[in-house]
Amino acid sequence: MSATFEVKPAPAAPAPPAGPTVRKPPRTSRRTQAGRSLRRHWQLYLLVVVPLAYFVIFKYVPITNAVIAFKNYSPIKGPWGSDWVGFRNFELFFQNPVFWTLVKNTLLLSVYTVLASFPIPIILAIALNEIRNGRFKKIVQLVTYAPYFISTVVVVSMTILVLSPRLGFVNDAIGLFGVPAVDFLGRPDYFRHIYVWSDVWQTTGYSAVIYLAALSGIDPALHESARIDGASRLQRIRHVDLPGIMPTAVIILVLGVGNIMSIGFEKAFLLQNPLNTAQSEIIATYVYKTGLLNADFSMATAIGLFNSVINLFLLLGVNFAAKRITGNGLWS
Repeated sequence: MSATFEVKPAPAAPAPPAGPTVRKPPRTSRRTQAGRSLRRHWQLYLLVVVPLAYFVIFKYVPITNAVIAFKNYSPIKGPWGSDWVGFRNFELFFQNPVFWTLVKNTLLLSVYTVLASFPIPIILAIALNEIRNGRFKKIVQLVTYAPYFISTVVVVSMTILVLSPRLGFVNDAIGLFGVPAVDFLGRPDYFRHIYVWSDVWQTTGYSAVIYLAALSGIDPALHESARIDGASRLQRIRHVDLPGIMPTAVIILVLGVGNIMSIGFEKAFLLQNPLNTAQSEIIATYVYKTGLLNADFSMATAIGLFNSVINLFLLLGVNFAAKRITGNGLWS
């Protein structure tokens, strides 16, 4: 006699207590969110309009005219009606005997400027940050910051007068030791040193202000902890101040290297003379002479476009290296 088994169904789970149902908030589109943000913060957006218009009108719109680098530009036909020549202007520039001289002079002058002007403002900012005499600190800041407001033309005029072989006090000073007068601006070997160190004198105080602002953002508790641990002043500078300003220093270095091929035209052109063109002729001055003096606008645009592309790759490369090494970059 076989036994029969009856399988009973499992008891049903108790029903949840009755209560208000929770509804998910409706999903808003990006356009709706942008509209709300615009209505809520319209004053801030209004402030952005003017600088945005400046960049669009004076920076981005002129980029469209770079097409004349690939054309035989004629002022009568205009940028878009001129004959297309492709890369002929670039080929003529690369085959020009002065091509490598221009690139070498520009690179050497730019690298020299970056290497000289990068560490000195950091040293000055740290030194000013350690000064406890407020009056002396303000005097030093005024003396170092004031040259930044002197125009490049005035700085060059002062440099020419100071280094003049007949009127300059530098030659008067070395003449006291029996050294004959030296025409500093007439010798190509001195051009880079004159350019770079006059630029350092003019811009160091302004650049130091940026690092002083970064130093002021360091938590004072870090210095107090270092003092309690017995750290000396140099050790606090090394382990507290320098790491604190490292992100700012990296960004300034990346921007400086990114503009390494766009060194200032004004000072180089004003310090240039027929005796020192072997080292003072850079891409910027050559573009001026080619485009404006010789009216070869297509060639000048091609050279400028080549210069900008090199700057772009340098900027991206240095930013990538800085991001890998220090973890800081332009878009970090």
